Amino acid sequence: MATLIVGSGFAGIAMGRQLLVDGDDDFLILERASGIGGTWRDNIYPGCACDVPSHLYSYSFALNPEWSRVHATQPEILAYMERVAEESGVIGHVRLNADVLAAAWDDDAEEWLVDTTRGRFVARNLITASGHLSDPKLPELEGLATFRGELFHSARWNPDADFKGKRIGVVGTGASAVQIVPEIAKVASQLTVFQRSAPWIRPRAEREYTVAERRMFARAPETLLQIRADMYWGAEALFLEKRLDLSLIDTAEQTALAHLADQIHDPELLEKLTPDYRFGCKRTLRSNDYYPAFLRPNVSLVTDAITRVTEVGLTTMDGSLHELDVIIFATGFEAADMPIAHRIRGRGGELLADHWSGGEQALAGLSVHGFPNMFVLNGPNSSIVASIIFMIECQVSYASGALRYAREHGVRWMEATQEAEDAFGADIDRRAESTVWLKGDCDNWYVDERSGRLTALWPDFARRFLIENSHFSPHGYEVSHRSVERV
Repeated sequence: MATLIVGSGFAGIAMGRQLLVDGDDDFLILERASGIGGTWRDNIYPGCACDVPSHLYSYSFALNPEWSRVHATQPEILAYMERVAEESGVIGHVRLNADVLAAAWDDDAEEWLVDTTRGRFVARNLITASGHLSDPKLPELEGLATFRGELFHSARWNPDADFKGKRIGVVGTGASAVQIVPEIAKVASQLTVFQRSAPWIRPRAEREYTVAERRMFARAPETLLQIRADMYWGAEALFLEKRLDLSLIDTAEQTALAHLADQIHDPELLEKLTPDYRFGCKRTLRSNDYYPAFLRPNVSLVTDAITRVTEVGLTTMDGSLHELDVIIFATGFEAADMPIAHRIRGRGGELLADHWSGGEQALAGLSVHGFPNMFVLNGPNSSIVASIIFMIECQVSYASGALRYAREHGVRWMEATQEAEDAFGADIDRRAESTVWLKGDCDNWYVDERSGRLTALWPDFARRFLIENSHFSPHGYEVSHRSVERV
């Protein structure tokens, strides 16, 4: 086997499709679940939708004139991914229910040994496409196992749960919670939202596309391309806010605060919902119905810290017991410490998680010293304020270029040098030092708490990532050819 890809989300599908375009069909995609789709398969909570416009949150090679609205919902996005996988031929290369238990580089055989729940696979190249948002993170709270009601993470939603007339607690106020709360508020007898910090929320420009518009997109693709381009440049402009341009940040804060003040008039509630850090330090959200949910008589906001879980609910720092029938943790993912890193061993048995013990880093966001013939899609410093799909396509272009180079030059293995990896990391640090993510007076999952370094996001314009990190070059790699021991 030439290549194994781990994960069948947006990145895995794009990588598989590009290999087929390159004439390389000697690959498999290992998927731990019973269906493809990654985070868009897993997140099925009420109100789940993308906060990036649909025409931008899609592949450049598979534009979709049939998006029903500006921001597509989860079922529509999953159906799009399934269609692309089917029409591109990728689906035939997917092996479902193949959870990767361990992957190890064999120095002698110069290949990857990958053990899964469906047995062992052997390949020359390993590409991880599991992403940052694949494994839910539960808070470390005493008594989690004692709760007698129903308890689950938003990314492990129970579709059979009955919320009607129940006392429900939602823990967290991030992107998922902002979508869940308005929907659950409609059916709960009492909804209590537990907030650690108030999110910055801007209005959401939402509407359905008309039948006439969708026909126009299909018949005149140039109009769709123009819309996509406008969305892209609009998203690119948002990075200026992240560069600690105080005038832009002040304007963004004023817009968000005006949105809050327009919908919330109670002084005490207004104060609780007002963020206490600079705009952009945490993920900024867009919603038109989150704030109005708190105007319902059955919805309350708690800002005291949770101290423990009991048999009947949650206790908070002020000593209160909040009795609940259902607890929903909308508390994010294991983003800074990717779980897949605890299953991959490189040269000499080094665990990838140990290599990254001071924070994730990789040459071009893809290649790690000590891990030959391995590429990490949607890994260190590859997320962006614009569409992650754009970044994924850049990385797929880089990785496929590396694999073509290997085929054309008789390469047995290639590996990023430590010097090149460190230089790339230092450049990231330099670009990040003046951004709001480091200087915005907040804790966020973009910054690794072990090192204080920005490890999740690309601290520059998306176009700079395209220019710098979408075309493979052997510079910065140690390369071993079939005919030569080491070059």
